[in-house]
Amino acid sequence: MEKEALLEVNDLKKHFPLGKNETLKAMDGISFHIYKGETFGIVGESGCGKSTAGRTIIGLYDQSGGEVIYNGLNVHEMNPKEKFDYHRSMQMIFQDPYASLNPRSTVREIISEPMEVHRLYPNKQERLERVYQLLEDVGLNRDHANRYPHEFSGGQRQRIGIARALALNPDFIIADEPISALDVSVQAQVVNLLKRLQKEKGLTYLFIAHDLSMVKQISDRIAVMYLGHIVELTASKSLYKNPLHPYTQALLSAIPIPDPDVEDRRERIILKGELPSPINPPSGCVFRTRCPYAMEACAIYKPKWQEVEESHFVACHLYNKKLTGDHGVLSRLAVSK
Repeated sequence: MEKEALLEVNDLKKHFPLGKNETLKAMDGISFHIYKGETFGIVGESGCGKSTAGRTIIGLYDQSGGEVIYNGLNVHEMNPKEKFDYHRSMQMIFQDPYASLNPRSTVREIISEPMEVHRLYPNKQERLERVYQLLEDVGLNRDHANRYPHEFSGGQRQRIGIARALALNPDFIIADEPISALDVSVQAQVVNLLKRLQKEKGLTYLFIAHDLSMVKQISDRIAVMYLGHIVELTASKSLYKNPLHPYTQALLSAIPIPDPDVEDRRERIILKGELPSPINPPSGCVFRTRCPYAMEACAIYKPKWQEVEESHFVACHLYNKKLTGDHGVLSRLAVSK
């Protein structure tokens, strides 16, 4: 039985005009789909466009090109009624658990506000009981309802943000680096909470992060982004077992292994050079200026998006048989830049 795609992103772009005929290409044509009930991860270093992708999908940014299809409807062509329902169905957990909460509002007011806007639970007592239930769902208690955000730790504030995202009973949640501002000891707790809530409420997640080791714990499939492009996409286990793109390999090599002997012996891939500017990205393959295997063709042609293995997609000339012959694999090419 074929899985049902809840969200489809087709050649989505977001460019920011900067004046003087300059444009920042934060996201320059990404495509993927997310199945109902799965967790789809997007990873990449700061500035790659992953947060821009989440904000454009939910509608905080207008797209510069491409389309977002949710339940068969184009998000950026919805009428006001459809847009209103869409924002009820899709919610967001923000990166900074303090800046995203109104410091002048109590927890009760923060969580109940979406219900008031969407006219859910019109009875005040019902709405209050719903707030209490949501607090308990995320590991807090009803006594916290009358406190203010500054009275909580970072992990507790993020739980409040999660409770607010759940207030409208959404089907889809975009988690924009929800653990990056938290202590390491708290990160696992929040990830486990998200996994439990997904199982209990049948949620679908778009999980955005730069920590590959943590994304592995929660994601079913992972897309790797670099400078506004997706360079590799596959199942979580497949990505960690057999990364194809040189950028993905470099990211994985940076993850520390909790075994001193293994950590000392393994070879890390150090990328040379600085991340290019999205205002003036490299021609052809955007990764070529830092890739140890770059060829002349990389500066001329944009890599073709192709399925190298079953459900394992990559955009890299190393797997283009027209350029590399029948053995278009990284280990056999090793062309120095």
